[in-house]
Amino acid sequence: MADVDVVEVLRDTDLFAEVGNRGLKTIARHAKVVEHAAGAEIAQEGGGAAGFHVIVEGTASVNVHDRERPELGPGDYFGEIALIDGKPRSATIVATSPLTTVALVSWDFRPILNDEPGVALGLLKVMCARLRAAEAG
Repeated sequence: MADVDVVEVLRDTDLFAEVGNRGLKTIARHAKVVEHAAGAEIAQEGGGAAGFHVIVEGTASVNVHDRERPELGPGDYFGEIALIDGKPRSATIVATSPLTTVALVSWDFRPILNDEPGVALGLLKVMCARLRAAEAG
């Protein structure tokens, strides 16, 4: 696998689109590039809220309450809600091919929110936009 520019991977997600360069670099210092084998369960619905993942290469299935959801691929991410609120996972995610992700664990992310107000503000803007979109129908 080629080198992964973690800052660019994060910047390319809508979740971190409002976060400045300084905040992205801080997050990137705590993130890891992780390889998952095809068939690996990366997150289990109802399980602990350990990590957030952005897919760099490969695909993954999503299952919520025994219902398949659209497959995830490069640029997609999961675990963002659990990363922020610390509640159990809302979906089961399984690698359907060899999968490379940029991963960030909640215990590394939470202090960033305290130390980098721009990160927290950027996330709040994105979450507000999502809520407005959901309310609009």
